[in-house]
Amino acid sequence: MSLIKSISGIRGTIGGRPADNLTPIDAVLFAAAYGRFISEKNPNTPIQVVIGRDARLSGDMLNRLVTATLQGMGIHVIDCGLSTTPTVEMMVSHFEAHGGIILTASHNPKQWNALKLLNENGEFLSAEDGEKILKIIEKQDFEFAEVNDLGSYKAFYDAITLHIDKILALDIINISAIQNANFKVAIDAVNSTGGISIPPLLDRLNVKYEKLYCEPTGHFPHNPEPLKENLTEISELIKNGDFDLGIAVDPDVDRLAIISENGEMFGEEYTLVAVADYVLSKTKSDTVSNLSSSRALRDVTEKHGQNYYPAAVGEVNVVTKMKEKNAKIGGEGNGGIIFPELHAGRDAILGVALFLSHLAEKNMKTSELRATYPSYFMSKNKIQLTPEVSVDELLKKVEKHYANEDVNTIDGVKIDFEKEWVHLRKSNTEPIIRIYTESYSQKRADELAQEMIKNVRNLI
Repeated sequence: MSLIKSISGIRGTIGGRPADNLTPIDAVLFAAAYGRFISEKNPNTPIQVVIGRDARLSGDMLNRLVTATLQGMGIHVIDCGLSTTPTVEMMVSHFEAHGGIILTASHNPKQWNALKLLNENGEFLSAEDGEKILKIIEKQDFEFAEVNDLGSYKAFYDAITLHIDKILALDIINISAIQNANFKVAIDAVNSTGGISIPPLLDRLNVKYEKLYCEPTGHFPHNPEPLKENLTEISELIKNGDFDLGIAVDPDVDRLAIISENGEMFGEEYTLVAVADYVLSKTKSDTVSNLSSSRALRDVTEKHGQNYYPAAVGEVNVVTKMKEKNAKIGGEGNGGIIFPELHAGRDAILGVALFLSHLAEKNMKTSELRATYPSYFMSKNKIQLTPEVSVDELLKKVEKHYANEDVNTIDGVKIDFEKEWVHLRKSNTEPIIRIYTESYSQKRADELAQEMIKNVRNLI
């Protein structure tokens, strides 16, 4: 069974039986439920929804199914075609639409796809709104429009160009410094839409580049999550070439990984750290990231005399906290940059422009820039539990056990020690507890994880 319904959308593997996998029937049901939700939220109003997709092999099929379903609900569709998640988010606001759907399974392998749902601000739905859609699906409580009331269809394939225009119009992007730096970069776009969005941005910035897997065929040449173990080819290319840095993105281009000129990873956690350092050098602001992100962001924020705030894991939670604190920069430690002046969503295209501005102004090698930040090391593990174990009760025991430490329970249990931390979260899909640790060395981060696993098992 590989179909996951959640408050943020529906995700699954293509093919198989309805309700077990992501089949055409499931896509239609979910799109219809979303159409009902949007229409009820905006009564007596012609409804517009923006749609776009990454380059997955199933993307064209799902696009046709979802588009036709929305039209069948009487909704007018603006189709951005091959696009990126941040681009579709921005187009919702640009067209003053009532919502949006992104067809992407993010960093999952090519057999996966998903419908990710947006509100009228181009932001992911709140938990409350997501629950409403799940209830509509459960009851299949929707009606289709009569023939005179069917929705229209409009293709808009200039969305990425417009997105880049809006990025380069930001005062914080130092276009002249980048253009004068004569950067040369390598790009790994994992054969998805990063290949049609990152190069056009670099062209506008006078950055030379060599492309690796930039054809949007949907045939991912390696695991598409932009992690060190999946980026060996671009790292080797950089080691054997004359590059200032490497750029790697996931299939829907909301996560950015940087590779230094020596072929070493800049660190996915440190994309946000470097960009935040740059933004805070230009404007005073608090920062926000999720609980599982590196402590380095807090350190950099405090260096600039500002305050750092944690949020529960999930982009919608980070965005909510950023609005609450009026934070001008934030994101997630997986390479997700959120800069609300442009839009409130993770954006790797914008991240590239901000990072290059920082690097150009610093006039350093990429590895030298990385060395200016505190070094932390993370370890990610999990504990497999038997079904009869109550994960919630177990986490309460952990919280009580560490009551004398700095404990945060807004999302699982996070324990902050003086020089390191541990974050325990339950999975919503399987009986496991995920354990994230960060410390001053990789050896110590791994040891801390094993210590926590032992302690948790003793509490069962």
